Order: sequence, then C-alpha cells, then structure tokens
Amino acid sequence: MTLVSRVNTLAQTSAYALPILIDQAGEVAQYRFIEFFTATIRNPNTRRAYHTAIAQFFSWAHSKGLILETINSVHIATYIESLQRHTSAPTVKQHLAAIRSLFDWLVTGQVLAMNPAHPVRGPRHQVTRGKTPILTAEETRLLLDSIPTDEVIGLRDRALIALMVYSFARIGAALAMQVQDYYPNGKRWWIRLHEKGGKYHEMPAHHQLEQYLDQYIQAAGIASEPSTPLFRTFKGTSGIMTQNAMRQVYAWSMVRRRAEAAGIKTPICNHSFRGTGITTYLSNGGTLEKAQQMAAHESPRTTKLYDRTSDEISVAEIERIII
Repeated sequence: MTLVSRVNTLAQTSAYALPILIDQAGEVAQYRFIEFFTATIRNPNTRRAYHTAIAQFFSWAHSKGLILETINSVHIATYIESLQRHTSAPTVKQHLAAIRSLFDWLVTGQVLAMNPAHPVRGPRHQVTRGKTPILTAEETRLLLDSIPTDEVIGLRDRALIALMVYSFARIGAALAMQVQDYYPNGKRWWIRLHEKGGKYHEMPAHHQLEQYLDQYIQAAGIASEPSTPLFRTFKGTSGIMTQNAMRQVYAWSMVRRRAEAAGIKTPICNHSFRGTGITTYLSNGGTLEKAQQMAAHESPRTTKLYDRTSDEISVAEIERIII
C-alpha cells in the first residue's frame, strides 16, 4: 500500500480531522499526524484532550498566515500567552504539552528539523489541595443508606459508590471491572482494578463493600458470567439489565441523582468518593504511605491532594472568633 493510500485509509477511519496546516504540509505530515493519535496515545480521554488542544493551536496559526514549516518558538509562546488570559493554568499546561508532544513526533518522523515548542515554558501552577468536593463520613453513610435496594439498579448504584469509597477507585477503573475482578483470595474477597497504562491494582475488599457487592451480584444473577462487565446499564425504566458496561457520564448522572434524593447539597461527582475515602482513612489514623499504595498513586503528593483532614481544623479555629 502506498503512502497516499495509507493516508487516505487512515483519514477515513480516524475520528481526528486534519488541521489545514497539516493537510497542506503533504502526505508524510498527514500520515504522521494521524499516527500520533492512533498509535502513541492509548488513553481515550488524553487523546481527545490533545486533539482539541492541537486543533485549536493550528486554527490560530492558520489565522496568522503561518504554515507548518514557519512555526517557531515565538509563535508558540505568543499563543500560550494569549491562552493564559482566558484559560486556567492547568489547561494551558496541557495544551502546551500536547503541542510539544506532536512536534516531537513530527521531528522524529523527519517532517520537521526541530521542535519549536521545546524552549517555550508554560505558566507556573502549584496545587497543594484538590478542588473536587468531597463528602464527610456521615454524609457518605447517609447517601449509601438512602439508596433503595428493592431493585437491582439500586443495589448496583450502592455497590459502585461503595467501591469508589472503600477502595479509592477511579471511576474509569471501577467501570472497567468484570465480574471476575471480584474474587476470593484465602478467607477474604479481593478486587482487581484496571488502572491507567494497562496496569492492574489488586487489594482486599472492605467487609462492607463485600456485603454490597455480594448482594448486587446475587440479585443481578451475573456470578456465572465472569468475563462480562460488573457494572452494567439498564434499558430505560424497564428494570432490564443489559450486557453493556456503564459509561462515566451515566455514572455521574446517577451519582448526582442519588445525592439529590438523599438531600445532599454538595455538588459531588464521580471523583468525590476517592477523596472521601482517602480523607476518612487518614482521619482514622491511616498513613499517607499506605493511602498512596491503596490509591495506586505514583507520588504521595498526588495522594495529599485528596486529604481534607485539615478542613475540620480550619473550621474549628474559625469558630473561635466569637463576637
């Protein structure tokens, strides 16, 4: 197959449209661009975010009359500076990382002689506390107890929320679980989470989580289907469970609906339960080192972002201002 044929084939099957500057740069650049998204980036969320960032940059460059070969570090620095005026620092840093990575790929593919994004520095951004809203232990207990369990869908929702709380699981890892990823190991049951980068993270299930998962799996009748999704969707309001795994957006909708029904005003999301579990664990004497291990974080600094134990201290001190 010729390069032209391969580019045409990839362009037809790829979900990522070619920017005008790449289209004008020739077949090698076109092929390398499509290959960057289809072959080098495995995480679909990263792929979408990088494509959005790169498409936005090339649109800006085209509006300035540039072509791929004339883009230099000054152009990219100017773009990044303009982006900072209306975009958060973390997003700007992600955009720069996407642009730098693509140009690296074009350089190694001999489309360009050098990477013009290398000298460009993004904005400084240091985070010591996460922004994701979390629940207290009491609010979490209220939420779990408020979910009706007379139907399978309620048992599913309670088990999913409990999984994220008691194992610090990311929503993506939780929804990727199959029935066989909840398994006996000695006298206890364990869970196997499918983490980023194709890694598996295994840990014992909390006794309360065991109870919720057992009740859900038994009621759903899926114990004999080990290679199927653990958390599945339902057909509308029919109460009929499908073979399809839940998607993150559907899980978010479920979490918001259950929280509202429980009278919880905090605008929680799927990620809230990771912070809730870590904070509760540390509040009860757990160590940061073990929390990092349980959360499968590479750095304790990441785990520390989920620690809100200092919030209670701050509130107590504020209330000392008695007027």
